[in-house]
Amino acid sequence: MVRAPSPVPGLRPADGPGHAGLLRRGAAPSALLAGDDPARTGEPTSGPDGEAESGSWSSRLPGPGAFDPGRRGVRALAAVAVAVVLGAGFWAWRSRPQAEPVRAEASAAGLDAAPGAGAPAAAVTPGGELVVAVAGKVRRPGLVRVSAGARVGDAVQAAGGALPGVDVALLNPARKVTDGELILVGVTAPPGQPDAAPGQPAGAGPPAPAGLINLNTATLAQLDTLPGVGPVLAQRILDHRARAGGFRSVGDLRQVEGIGDSRYEQLKELVTV
Repeated sequence: MVRAPSPVPGLRPADGPGHAGLLRRGAAPSALLAGDDPARTGEPTSGPDGEAESGSWSSRLPGPGAFDPGRRGVRALAAVAVAVVLGAGFWAWRSRPQAEPVRAEASAAGLDAAPGAGAPAAAVTPGGELVVAVAGKVRRPGLVRVSAGARVGDAVQAAGGALPGVDVALLNPARKVTDGELILVGVTAPPGQPDAAPGQPAGAGPPAPAGLINLNTATLAQLDTLPGVGPVLAQRILDHRARAGGFRSVGDLRQVEGIGDSRYEQLKELVTV
């Protein structure tokens, strides 16, 4: 008759077949005791509150997906990032270097000073330009501006050129023009004035008496010296001379805008045609 092995101290029959297997394979009782100790095997044990405790403190750290801001949190973070980028861009734009314009100082006797009535100033054209009146059979009769040293042909071309069928050979296109000159194209000089001789400005009459200004040959600066005539009125006289093809008499001054009876009485003894 075979006797059953004596029970190992601390081993309960309800511990399961695993323990019985260890007994059958001859495992030492100490191994069985070590296997039953949760603190040695690292298996979770039940704490005072009935919750399983981890055998290692690292198992309590949050995993990669522990922080989830959610959809609203992602939108809030994106809005903050956009605001930071915009703020940095605006600050960089405000901090950019800017070039300050240099202001040229005008002289005390500069452009704002208007010439006095008793001290007429000579008209000076910028860049050495000449002002010439071209009248007659041209496309755009009137005042034209040509460079210093320009020829009669240049002035006629500046007025649009002669009309078809007009002979300009007698004008001497190679002659140099002078400032304030009247050039007649395809028409004769006004009565009382001889035709221009070769080499002379067209419409130029005999020399004026001493102290008198010829209305048909006077320049802007010469007309400006007349009493009561400033640069504006002198320019109107030149414009009328170009449109009408010259002054036929001193009385034609009445046709100029700005010259009334009183002013005409002041000028009629100082000018001629």
